[in-house]
Amino acid sequence: MQEFIEFNLGARVIFNAGVARELGPLVEECGGQRVFVVADKGVVNAGLLAPVLAGLQGCVVGVFDAVPPNSSLNAVQQGTAAAREAGADLIIAVGGGSPIDTAKGMRILLTLGGELTDYEGYNVINQRLTPLIVLPTTAGTGSEVTPYAVIKDEAAGRKISGIVSRFVVPDMAVLDPELTRSLPPTLTAATGMDALSHAIEAYVSTNNNPFSDSMALYAIDLIATHLRTAVRQGDNLEARGHMLIASCMAGIACSSTLFGVVHAISHTAGGMFPIHHGTLNSIALPLSMAFNSPAVPERYVRIARALGINEHGLSPEEVIAAGVSAVATLAVDCGLPTRLRDVGVPETALPELAALSLHDGTMLTNPRAATEEELLALVRGMW
Repeated sequence: MQEFIEFNLGARVIFNAGVARELGPLVEECGGQRVFVVADKGVVNAGLLAPVLAGLQGCVVGVFDAVPPNSSLNAVQQGTAAAREAGADLIIAVGGGSPIDTAKGMRILLTLGGELTDYEGYNVINQRLTPLIVLPTTAGTGSEVTPYAVIKDEAAGRKISGIVSRFVVPDMAVLDPELTRSLPPTLTAATGMDALSHAIEAYVSTNNNPFSDSMALYAIDLIATHLRTAVRQGDNLEARGHMLIASCMAGIACSSTLFGVVHAISHTAGGMFPIHHGTLNSIALPLSMAFNSPAVPERYVRIARALGINEHGLSPEEVIAAGVSAVATLAVDCGLPTRLRDVGVPETALPELAALSLHDGTMLTNPRAATEEELLALVRGMW
C-alpha cells in the first residue's frame, strides 16, 4: 500500500449538450457580476462565442480574443490589463488549451500582480484567485480541470510549464459537446491524442495512485473507442461527448501525477518550434511507451488491455508491443504526422532537443530514468 496519496478533486464539472447557452445562473453561483471573456480568433470565427455571450444576459464587461496558438506571456499581460481596466470579477475562458492557459495566467496576475514568472514552481501560489469558468472547445488538453498553466516565453524560446498549484484549477468546467462539433478533423485528432498521452503518462507516472489509475484507464478506453468516430464524423455528438469526458478524466488523473518523457519532449520542441502540442505528443507517444515499458511492464500491459488488445496467448512483451502499435495506428488512422521531420523539426536540432528535454520538470515523474544520450537516441527514432 502507498504511504501517501494526495488527490485533488478540483473543479466542479458540468456536462450537457447546449449548456454553454445557459451560463447566467452558473456565473451567479460563482459570485460574478462583471464577466471578462477570453477566447481566440478561431473560436470567434467558428461562431462559438456568440451563444455563450447571449447566455450571459448582459453581464460581460469585456472580451479578449487576441490569444495566439501557443499562449504567451505577452497575451497574458495584454489580457490582464484589459480585464483590470474593465473591473472584471470573474473570467470565462472559451477555447482550447491556449485560451484556457491564458485565462489561468490572467487570474493569477489579476489577483496577485507582479510578473507571471514570479509564480513559476510548485505551490508558489497558495491563495484563492479570481474565479474562472472554463468551456473547452477541444477534447484534449484537460486544462479545464488541471492545476497547470503552460505559457510560452517567446523571448526566451521556452514554455513555462512549472506554474503548478491547486489554486490554479478553474472553479468550474462546463463540458458542452456542441462546442466541439465544428473542430476540424486534424485538430480533433491532435487534441484527442493529447488526451491519450495525458492518460497514459498519468497511469505510468511515479506519482500514480488508485484514484488517478481509475480515471486514466477509463479515459484510455474511451479514446480508443471514440476518437476515430469523432474525427471522421464531426457531427456525432455521442462521440464528441465521450471525447470531452475522456479528456476531462485524463486531466483529472494527471493533475495529481504529473507527466513524463512524452511531455518533456513536446514541451521542449514546442518551445523551439511553432508546433501544436497535441501533434507533438502524438509523435512522441509510441516510442516513449516502448522506452518506458521495461521500467513498469505490468502497467503497459494494463494500458494495452484498455486500448482493446486481446492478450490471450501473448507474452507480456508481445502485449506491450501490440499496445504501442495500437497507439501508432490510431494516430495514422486519424491522419496525423508520425515523425518530427514531418512537422518541420530539423535533424540538426535533435541534440539540443534532447539536452533541454532532460531538464524539463516532467522527467522527475517519468518511470524510467534517462541520460542525455538515451534521449538523443529516442528523439532520433522519432525523427
